[in-house]
Parts: sequence; structure tokens; C-alpha cells
Amino acid sequence: MRYLLIVFLMLLGSATSAVAQVSIGIGFPGVSIGFNLPVYPELVPVPGYPVYYAPRLEANFFFYDGMYWVYQGDNWYASSWYNGPWGLVGPNYVPFFILRIPVRYYRVPPPYFRGWQPDAPPHWGEHWGREWEQRRSGWDRWDRRAVPAPAPLPIYQRGYSGDRYPHTEQQPLLHDRNYRYQPRDAVVRQHYEEQAVKRIPVPSQRRPPGGSAGQEHRQPPQQGRGSGREKDEQRGPQGNR
Repeated sequence: MRYLLIVFLMLLGSATSAVAQVSIGIGFPGVSIGFNLPVYPELVPVPGYPVYYAPRLEANFFFYDGMYWVYQGDNWYASSWYNGPWGLVGPNYVPFFILRIPVRYYRVPPPYFRGWQPDAPPHWGEHWGREWEQRRSGWDRWDRRAVPAPAPLPIYQRGYSGDRYPHTEQQPLLHDRNYRYQPRDAVVRQHYEEQAVKRIPVPSQRRPPGGSAGQEHRQPPQQGRGSGREKDEQRGPQGNR
């Protein structure tokens, strides 16, 4: 009985510690990717890369060029806020410096990472196939003497945790007010702008006072930079989450 009690207390302590960092299976309403961050995570620079990682999270969580990036369930996701909502990013639209992150900085590496050199990037070409490698040719070759400086962290988001975490419609306003940095990477900039467009509140469909349905003003849809075909590929079969 004493042995069983000790084991139970150890398991309880481990579970409590895990919940404090990552609550598995709970996410921002409607866009769960398998975990929820109750507070702003500790982020540490990856030496020699313009990327940060979260050493205390049991998750593959990174920050690069003004956005957060998560590798979860064999998919990449991006967001301008640390707890989402997250947008699904297709393999052809993952920024090069995210692909270059060495294996050792993946806190929860998938099984197929086993045996790969810890100080080198994952073998994405082997994983995603020859067609992908031809399309993203050069992703694993770069001048290490000309690596850009990392973007500043949006540490203002530390003040928005738990119940204070902003709704999707509030996030762009708070972000623009508190974080002046603009992505320099063209691929990141496209994700950044597309997510901002999607978070604009939908105009009210109610009839204005004294007016008629025919006089109702409707805001035209806004388009991102890519073509419709490119966006479909970027979102993938499940779309943005």
C-alpha cells in the first residue's frame, strides 16, 4: 500500500506540472491543435538561428519573424498570438528558417526523427518526398555568416493570459497597438497578412435605422497575395483551424 501511495503521488505531481504548462486536448475555441497555453511561455534563442524555442513546453513550439510556429501531428501551424487561433501551413509554405531548426530543439520529436543528427535540420525531403524537395530546393543551404537577427518578442502578450486572453476579433488591434515589428521574410509576411484579414469582424447584416435591405452596405471580401490555387494548397484539406 505504501508503494502504491508513493506511485500515485508521483503521478499526480507529474500531471499537475504538465497542466501548468500544456493542457492536452484543450485549445482556443474552434481551433484546437491539441494543446492550450494558459500563460505566455518562456522563449529562448536557438544559437545561430533567428528563431526562438520553448524549452519548458512539451511541444514543438517556436517563434520566428513575428509569428509563433508549432509542429503538431505532422503539420505546421502559425499564429501571431502565443495561444492561437492557429492557421494550418502546408509543407510548401513553411519558411526556410523554420525548416532549418536543428532536431535537438524539437521538444516532442516525432518517431521518424529517430537516428537523425541532433545538430542538423530534420530530413524534410526524405519525409515529404522528391517533388517537395525539388520545389523547395535550397532550403537546407544558406550562408551562416549572413543570418538575419531574430525579431523582437511580443512580450506585451504576457499581460494576456487565462481569462484575459483576447478574442480573435480583438487580437489585430492589440497587436498593431503594441508590436511595431513587420515580418521581413516574404513567406511569413503572407501568412501574417492573411491571418489579419481573416480576423476582421464580419459587418452586421442588420438593416440600418430608416433604411432598407437594398441600402445595406456590405464590405467586399479582401484577398491575400496568393492565387486561389495557392491558398487552397496552403490551407490543405482541413483548411485554417
